[in-house]
Amino acid sequence: MYTIGQVGNFLGVSRETLKYYEEKELVKPKYDNENGYRKYNAYDIHDVITTNFYRELDIEIKKIQEIRQCKGVDDLEFLLVEQEAKILEELAYKKRLLKKINSVKEDYCKIKEHLGEFTVKEMEPIEVKGELTEYAAYDEYEIIRNSTESLKKAVTLTSARRVIHFDEEGIKKERFIVVREIEDTDNSLKGEVLSHSKCIYTVIEDGRFVNGEKNIDHEVGQSLLKEAQEKGYKLIGIAYINILLTTYENGLERVFLEMYAPIKQ
Repeated sequence: MYTIGQVGNFLGVSRETLKYYEEKELVKPKYDNENGYRKYNAYDIHDVITTNFYRELDIEIKKIQEIRQCKGVDDLEFLLVEQEAKILEELAYKKRLLKKINSVKEDYCKIKEHLGEFTVKEMEPIEVKGELTEYAAYDEYEIIRNSTESLKKAVTLTSARRVIHFDEEGIKKERFIVVREIEDTDNSLKGEVLSHSKCIYTVIEDGRFVNGEKNIDHEVGQSLLKEAQEKGYKLIGIAYINILLTTYENGLERVFLEMYAPIKQ
């Protein structure tokens, strides 16, 4: 017979874990009537090893309790198949999560490279999934939630675009659309597809940390028109703006936006 300390040392398991296994009736050591100490026999140790084995498969305690009540190997097979399906689902989620993290890293690189600088680049195709009456139409955000590729199906604004129609005198009208990026192999398009092969592109910083609560539309518009004039570009009169990343400094938000302004061909 062995003490809890000895078993823990043999198997690399803490006392707390052994007590927890006992609490869940996965192992049932005897008690010394004289001193109240637990005593583990070979069968108890095997129960601990077996529990460790299933925990290595990330099978939860409740399921291990069910395994102990199995009436045949077929019952165990069902639990293993169920666990396999769960792990495959988790792997798919992790894959999507990694893709999302890489996308945010790419956005961060855009900020470092293009903040405050103008260049010319393509606006890759996006599919319009819906429209909001205004940015602050929060009761309409369900369309974002239903159309989003957010992993947790919560509302984020990565799929929202502010579309500004303008001329040299300023903004004429604007609208807010909900979009999704189009994959090369995507054959499920249903909405309007927007794309422009040549745009003036830049990254803008907004938010209370740099601008207080000042509206920067006029300032950005003037800079855009000046860039187009200096480079000899004729603008269509539309600008697409979306949030790349929001971070904070001293408790105030720093919002980084990217803007595409299509050029006439």
